[in-house]
Amino acid sequence: MTIRVALADDHPMYRYGLTAILQQAEAIEVVASVGDGAELVSVVREFAPDVVLTDLSMPRFDGVVAITQLLRTQPELPILVLTMHEDDAHVFAALRAGARGYLVKGSDGEEIVRAVHSVASGEAVYGGAVARRIVAFYSGRQVESPTARAFPDLTPREREVLELLAAGCRNHEIARRLGMSEKTVRNHVSQVLTKLQVPDRTAAALKAKESGIGSPPASLG
Repeated sequence: MTIRVALADDHPMYRYGLTAILQQAEAIEVVASVGDGAELVSVVREFAPDVVLTDLSMPRFDGVVAITQLLRTQPELPILVLTMHEDDAHVFAALRAGARGYLVKGSDGEEIVRAVHSVASGEAVYGGAVARRIVAFYSGRQVESPTARAFPDLTPREREVLELLAAGCRNHEIARRLGMSEKTVRNHVSQVLTKLQVPDRTAAALKAKESGIGSPPASLG
């Protein structure tokens, strides 16, 4: 049986690479590939996929809103999240909305393919880092994100800005993803540069990547 997948991610090149990986996998067919949550809701209604694979930070509807809307009318629909966020707020927002799986970008193609097959068969799937956060949460222990560990002086919002900056996002894209004005983003970037003691955003991105933050889409390969 072929698993029909609809996927959503607002990075065209990442979406293209992800589509290629899934199309090459055994018994998987990508029936729709879109760039935002509103489009995702629309194509799911049109194509009735077996599995939905979605990012969280997207324009119009973000992933959590899309998941909530989809499961309101299709409560058994398997939804797998694939995102750069691994903090408690994003993880538990997605799980509360009804996501059946949660992987962090940087997962290799084989892991993503396995996860699609698993959620399609009714299983719940969590990447290693996410699973540790869930265990820590229910055991009463908190796990810091890699950005928090590497840059403890940054505020949570500054960490989000740094993660997107390290992933190659420009200010207008960071503003759109985080729901703030470009002026506010510029202020956050300025604070990040000051706290990291670097002269510009390129140096900040390099420092973040040296700490393992901001994996590029090429990691899908």
